[in-house]
Amino acid sequence: MVSNLKGKHFITEDNWTKQELDTVFETAFDLKKKFALEEPTRHLVDKTLFMIFFEQSTRTRNSMEAGMTQLGGHAHDLTADKMQISHGEAPKDTAIILSRMGHGIAVRNCFYGIGLKYLEEMARNSKRPIMSLQDDVYHPFQGLADLMTIFEHRGRNTKKLKVTVSWAYADTHSKPLSVPQTQILLFPRYGIDVTVANPPEFPLSSNIIEKAKLNAEKGGGSLKFTNNMDEAFEGADIVIPKNWGGFGHYGVDHYLANEAECKAEMKSNLSKYKSWICDDRRIKLASKDVKLMHALPADRGNEVTDEILDNPDISIVFDEAENRLHTAKAIMSLTM
Repeated sequence: MVSNLKGKHFITEDNWTKQELDTVFETAFDLKKKFALEEPTRHLVDKTLFMIFFEQSTRTRNSMEAGMTQLGGHAHDLTADKMQISHGEAPKDTAIILSRMGHGIAVRNCFYGIGLKYLEEMARNSKRPIMSLQDDVYHPFQGLADLMTIFEHRGRNTKKLKVTVSWAYADTHSKPLSVPQTQILLFPRYGIDVTVANPPEFPLSSNIIEKAKLNAEKGGGSLKFTNNMDEAFEGADIVIPKNWGGFGHYGVDHYLANEAECKAEMKSNLSKYKSWICDDRRIKLASKDVKLMHALPADRGNEVTDEILDNPDISIVFDEAENRLHTAKAIMSLTM
């Protein structure tokens, strides 16, 4: 285990070694056990976390705030309208001030082409650890919870485990690329064979795909892509059907220069793929003991049917959601 991670930023797992991540998982499992036994784990007594949310949140907000309380500290729940950010204060200035007043800063900013840059500027100017609560490129806390859940249900030896990350139809909003991109970067580092399925108009970012291929080579896993959802489900041990927007089809510069046009085109492309759903027919293409995962909230009846999402023999989405708490506590305990 790595003994000292205090002050380390957590923006992507790609900046953490496998040994460091293993330390996080060991800590998370220990914290989960003690939570179940109602044993106190007050590792951050009187410490303060500033949480800045540019978007709404359920699992992320509550896992961080409850986690800080259980660790003996306090979390400030902030939104841009409560701060001078709404009047144009630079992320550099916000980071300098808050890092002098507390012990950690966690931010959710998913605006495409903006979020990660915002977090990186904060990290360059903060004396305390900066944690990404999701941005336009990465969702590292979700990645930790996902892999912890896989370990719980499939064991720590995940080499050759077949995981399918599939685009699925949803009509709610254009969701960020950050969850599937985090999964393809992280899972192959642990020997997992990942298949990504997506319509041609909804690819992941090309630079992330190239990084993920390198991670797979080093980690002993594999990464392949298909435009056929059925093909991706065949023989899969775990399936993760989730919608994401078509941002990767355009690239940052083009999207930001033609945002209205790109949004209209994404909406038009979306309507072509209503059949991309995880249902009983597709789940039967997977292995006989397949498990369903999803970062939630799931768009029921579009991304996945109720009969699959609510099937306790298949769905492990609520274990996955609970593990957001324990992995969040692990990161905060180790870095703050």
